Amino acid sequence: MTSQPEDVVKEFCAVWARRDMDEILTWFTDDAIYHNIPMSPAVGLDAIRTLVGMFVPPSESIEFEILRIASAGDVVFTERVDRFLMGGRKIELPVAGVFEVRDGKIAAWRDYFDMQMFMQPAQ
Repeated sequence: MTSQPEDVVKEFCAVWARRDMDEILTWFTDDAIYHNIPMSPAVGLDAIRTLVGMFVPPSESIEFEILRIASAGDVVFTERVDRFLMGGRKIELPVAGVFEVRDGKIAAWRDYFDMQMFMQPAQ
């Protein structure tokens, strides 16, 4: 793991492709907050595991494509397209994400997206 905030976020986004829950969780501080803005925030590793469990095990593949990235100190902003293949259904979700990095790990992560795009049936 690297300690530069933008590099931390880039590497974190890349590990999702391996779909390894334990590996994903190693990128968070113990007291981290993960907030998918349409949902309630997950506070702490156990709650984050539960939330991540909604996406990782049911996905046949995951890709976070970073379109743009910028940072100010320990805060990193991303514009991404998150892609999931779940039950044969392809989901492409435009996302704006804000990460707060502390000591080389993610202390806070807020993603802003349209939940309806995630929930809509395949076309």
